[in-house]
Amino acid sequence: MAEKMLQFVRLQQQTPEKREAAARRADFSEIYAGFEPAHAAEQASRCSQCGVPFCQVHCPLQNNIPDWLKLTAEGRMEEAYEVAAATNTFPEICGRVCPQDRLCEGNCVIEKGFESVTIGSVEKYIVETAFENGWVKPPKPRVELSQSVAIIGAGPAGLAAAERLRVRGYQVHVYDRYDRVGGLMIYGIPNFKLEKDVVLRRWKQYEEGGIQFHLNMEIGRDITLDQLREQHDAVFIATGVYKARDVVLPGAELPGVVPALDYLTASNRDNLGDRVPEFENGSLNAAGKHVVVIGGGDTAMDCVRTAVRQGAASVSCLYRRDRANMPGSMREVKNAEEEGVRFIWLSAPEAFLGTDKVTGVRATAMHLGLPDATGRQQVEPIPGAGFLQPADLAIKALGFDPEDLPLAFGEEALAVTRWGTLKVDHKTMMTALPGVFAGGDIVRGASLVVWGIRDGRDAAEQMHMYMQQKVALAVAAE
Repeated sequence: MAEKMLQFVRLQQQTPEKREAAARRADFSEIYAGFEPAHAAEQASRCSQCGVPFCQVHCPLQNNIPDWLKLTAEGRMEEAYEVAAATNTFPEICGRVCPQDRLCEGNCVIEKGFESVTIGSVEKYIVETAFENGWVKPPKPRVELSQSVAIIGAGPAGLAAAERLRVRGYQVHVYDRYDRVGGLMIYGIPNFKLEKDVVLRRWKQYEEGGIQFHLNMEIGRDITLDQLREQHDAVFIATGVYKARDVVLPGAELPGVVPALDYLTASNRDNLGDRVPEFENGSLNAAGKHVVVIGGGDTAMDCVRTAVRQGAASVSCLYRRDRANMPGSMREVKNAEEEGVRFIWLSAPEAFLGTDKVTGVRATAMHLGLPDATGRQQVEPIPGAGFLQPADLAIKALGFDPEDLPLAFGEEALAVTRWGTLKVDHKTMMTALPGVFAGGDIVRGASLVVWGIRDGRDAAEQMHMYMQQKVALAVAAE
């Protein structure tokens, strides 16, 4: 029997069961269970079906959230999946890693006394139900086209573009410098947020759909951009941004001071069963160490929670602003605190101490000053308020910058912005090179998985229009 909607006045918000902190500290498994069918239907029925769905407005993909919530409440799960998949290439991943508290759920119009609908958990439930029932199909086209496309980068943007173009019938070739498909979804995001089987099953499915992957293939080393342009009718650059943003401080070169992505990649590779010398020799392993993570974004949260699971003696996070100004998800901060992470708010590093290896971080207390031009409060050091934080491992989680792609690709004609990101025509997503498109983090800077998916889908549409126009011009010229 179908549940009526607007049940938020009767039913309280309920998230799926979360494992106890003591249990989840001991492994890298996801910390949330899935919804039971009855609970998923109940929670979906809390949706108010409002006239202007702010959850949808504030979703980068403009997902039809009220529609699939209603279908879930009514038990029409296959239809719910079809609606979710119509706008989102990876709803099972967004349901796990999106910061819903800042996007859909954070903009739910239900008054905060009643609490928002648990959108992300219902989204995850819908897609896992679809996989269990065989409703998720490989991206096979109705008609095969002779035109081919090259996609550089097998992360969220590249894979989203690959899926859309394959469905249209194009011959899709994805090139990636790593040995697995997924980009940061594989090597950056820890298992406790996104178990790798969730990503790997999409890889298998895409291969079944006819998408061809060329792994361990680096552009500029193994093949040139010019060669790709000769072999394919269009190219999409979706390399992401991997260069660690650094901090120039005394002692930054000491052993034990490491970039966040190096640390997370070593941990993820170890969990995947790879042999990682840096993990085995302890240089990228937090076991038994006093760990200090510098930064306040989601990458910093991934690092502190990974260190806890590796058996660190203590884990602290230094952030120069306060909790209210932290860019990371508040849900992740809460999970980290439950797992034993200590947050030292309003503190900034001044130097890394040690001789042969790092032994501590000298930091100073900060205070929030007047807002700057963006409206965000400036931070200023408090004179004489320095302190020492012991550290055997200091992890710099300060964000990511683009690599110099024109130099790496050997193509000077690729124009870049003053931030080092690729410059594109924002209407067509085409770079300065005809037929070469770009999207995702390499254009917008380090961002969310959901924005990568949005850019990949948009780029696929623009590439399709470009290639169809080429066909029309060739026919007209005959």
